[in-house]
Amino acid sequence: MGRLPNSLARMVLDRLDPELRPVATASVAVGIVIGAFGAVFGVTAVAAGGTVLQACAMSALVFTGASQFSAASVIADGGSTAAALSSSLLLGARNGVYGLTLAKVLDGPLARRLVAAQLVLDETTAMATAQSTRREQAAAFWLTGVTLYLCWLLGTLGGALVGSEIDPERWGLDVALPAGFIAMVWPHFRTRQGRLAGIIGAVVCLATIPFVPVGMSIMCAAVAVLVGIRPEAEPA
Repeated sequence: MGRLPNSLARMVLDRLDPELRPVATASVAVGIVIGAFGAVFGVTAVAAGGTVLQACAMSALVFTGASQFSAASVIADGGSTAAALSSSLLLGARNGVYGLTLAKVLDGPLARRLVAAQLVLDETTAMATAQSTRREQAAAFWLTGVTLYLCWLLGTLGGALVGSEIDPERWGLDVALPAGFIAMVWPHFRTRQGRLAGIIGAVVCLATIPFVPVGMSIMCAAVAVLVGIRPEAEPA
């Protein structure tokens, strides 16, 4: 399963401007590593009663890990479709905030922006905003997004085919995605804006947990990402 993404990655990197290769290498690596954990969702979805086709369709159309895992968990616990949908939409709403931070980077024709909207995630936002120029931001976003999408789909298919034979919690795979995200956002804490955004997000999340529905505090905390926008990025 890993040979195809790796081969495509090498081909893309060989064709890139040498100045963008460090950004591209990091972006593709993040996409492959995080995307591989789509297998955890595939296992979870099938264990919750879904089919291989349903798991793959959800990854292709929804493509946001938190919302997908939330929906699978609700269904597995006997919840209704409406409950699964509402919780997933709530968690996915934070991607709209991320879109605001990337609006200047993801310009162009409507068709291009619609494709980009599908790839606006925690990981693509983290990788893009970590760059110092507009050109690097765009490269980081697209390379992370496309690689992650392909690997997530392949991972989901592999995990769904394995089915319930693997227990994600037993193997510690349930913490892989949060751990990967921490590794990506850590470089942001080297800057004043990054540290400020992290502190605001943590405070907002903790302060709203007692007063809002489950998952809503994450969406509220996502507003802090606006602090991390880099207006000084050069349009190189």
